[in-house]
Amino acid sequence: MGNRKRVAERRKTNPAVLGGMIAVVIGGAGFGVYTLYGGGAAAEDRTQTAASSADDKAKKVRTGPLSAKEVTSAAETFLTAWQQGKVSEAATATDDAKAARTLLTGYTKDAHIKDVTLTAGTRTGDKVPFSVTATVSYKGISKPLAYDSALTVVRRAEDGKPLVEWHSAVVHPDLKDGDRLVTGESGTPPVKALDRDGGDLTEAEYPSLGSVLDGLREKYGEKAGGKAGVELQVVRGEQSRKAELSDKTLLELSKGTSGTLKTTLSPTLQAVAEKQVAARSRASVVVLRPSTGEILAVANSSKGFNTAFQGSLAPGSTMKVITSSLLIEKGLASADKQHPCPKYFTYGGWKFQNDDKFEIKDGTFKASFARSCNTAFISQAPELDNDSLTKQAQQVFGLSLNNWSVGVPTFDGSVPVQSQAQMAASLIGQGGVRMNPLNMASVSATVKEGIFKQPYLVSPEVDGRQPATASRTMSTATLSQLRELMAYTAAYGTAAEAMSGVTGDVGAKTGSAEVDGQKKPNGWFTAYRGDLAAAGVVQAAGHGGETAGPIVAALLKTGG
Repeated sequence: MGNRKRVAERRKTNPAVLGGMIAVVIGGAGFGVYTLYGGGAAAEDRTQTAASSADDKAKKVRTGPLSAKEVTSAAETFLTAWQQGKVSEAATATDDAKAARTLLTGYTKDAHIKDVTLTAGTRTGDKVPFSVTATVSYKGISKPLAYDSALTVVRRAEDGKPLVEWHSAVVHPDLKDGDRLVTGESGTPPVKALDRDGGDLTEAEYPSLGSVLDGLREKYGEKAGGKAGVELQVVRGEQSRKAELSDKTLLELSKGTSGTLKTTLSPTLQAVAEKQVAARSRASVVVLRPSTGEILAVANSSKGFNTAFQGSLAPGSTMKVITSSLLIEKGLASADKQHPCPKYFTYGGWKFQNDDKFEIKDGTFKASFARSCNTAFISQAPELDNDSLTKQAQQVFGLSLNNWSVGVPTFDGSVPVQSQAQMAASLIGQGGVRMNPLNMASVSATVKEGIFKQPYLVSPEVDGRQPATASRTMSTATLSQLRELMAYTAAYGTAAEAMSGVTGDVGAKTGSAEVDGQKKPNGWFTAYRGDLAAAGVVQAAGHGGETAGPIVAALLKTGG
């Protein structure tokens, strides 16, 4: 009995030898599955060959376009796991499991979203749209949630496996990477924003104001006297904060008490601005009152990011308004004096040219400004210091100081100190110069008023803010010539067609900014009429006089 027991124990630890073959159990006890190898060198060779084949197979990476089956299968795996609450499984179906796991876990725990139903739509290439219906429940309060999203399937680099390309926007389209969803008592009370006449400003009526209203709430919610409610919100992460994006309410479970906040917006001009940008793709516009700095309208055709206030784009030839003031002040140009406008001018190793390589022989500086001659400005680069344009923008036009206090987040323009070819390019609004419609509307307002007055959306009296100021003003002679240049351009130059029918005391400047990898330039236009100044940009659309010009002109015709 004892001998049989010892034999049994030995069989547990040693493979049996059967007729010169070794039998190894690989399926576990009771499965009766065996792998049989012949003994000796031949067996070793066959074993190594089998292992090598397995390695070769493992190293084979699937490449090429994804098939329809691969896309739908990867999407189905992810959506099914997410709907069933299998967070780890859903995360593994993406190309960034860690980030996906964090956000999907928070979807349930922090956002308190349950009963999720995900319905895939019709695939288009590698993209699969889907709809989401769910319930948000918090402390006995529940409300339905419904929205649309989309995902894209890609191949994993190491083996070509189809996976969902992970971005936070997959979970909700309003999320940027690093953002999260949270349901609870909102830390910031809601704000009832009013236009200058006391009417309600809502995103439903004015679609462009979504980000503006979010910004007003974040800054003035506590000060306006409201009380927070319970909401599902997008809470911005570090990168979104750096981009000055505000938290966003997605669903209100219980109403808070709104505080009231009056803005400077004109309901008439805002309505026209909304209509104008809605007719175009990637268009933005801002209207100001030069005498006060009040912002009367702001609109973007694209929702989400407020390009009109926070965009950072090369302004093209609209920058020549600032450059002209500099050249006139330094005695390097004068409106009615002859000024060179050759086909080409080389500086800092770059060869600059005019649009269509035109030239103006024996023409005046006014003619070069009106026709937007690049070389007329570039040719003066050797006479300027590297920081000349930067100082002019800061000291006279109040730009590039990062100290505007408008009432919501803004980008205040950037005119960095540059040298050689980049400095020359900055004279015509290229190189490192960056602006947005708010900045360029302010430039026209400064010319019209004769002094920089920082734009604002909420009166500084509301919270005691100190508006930014410029350290000096242009001389009377410089200002007079600058107005003459803009008036001539509005009547006879590249802005004439757009400004046709805009009467009174007017001035304008067009711009076309080249962007790497973009077939058409960004079209810019800035102008003033009476006590209105405006600027607009239409991205990747072509020349400013034809694209942004009609938008600005329509607002100037409306009046304020």
